[in-house]
Amino acid sequence: MLGGISIWQLLIVLAILVLIFGTKKLKNLGSDLGGAVKGFKEAVDKDSDTEADKTAQHKVIDAEAKKDDKSA
Repeated sequence: MLGGISIWQLLIVLAILVLIFGTKKLKNLGSDLGGAVKGFKEAVDKDSDTEADKTAQHKVIDAEAKKDDKSA
């Protein structure tokens, strides 16, 4: 049971959706939704990689600045 919704209620909703849209449109909708989720995950991963690169660059710059301060 999911939050008060039984399996039978889910099956009835699914049957109504199939009757209204047909299986072909539901399949296309599922594929489109899956592609959108995949694209979103790739964008988030790319963004977090970029942030990690920036953090690493800042650490190198900070280390070089400290080294310059000590030598001066």
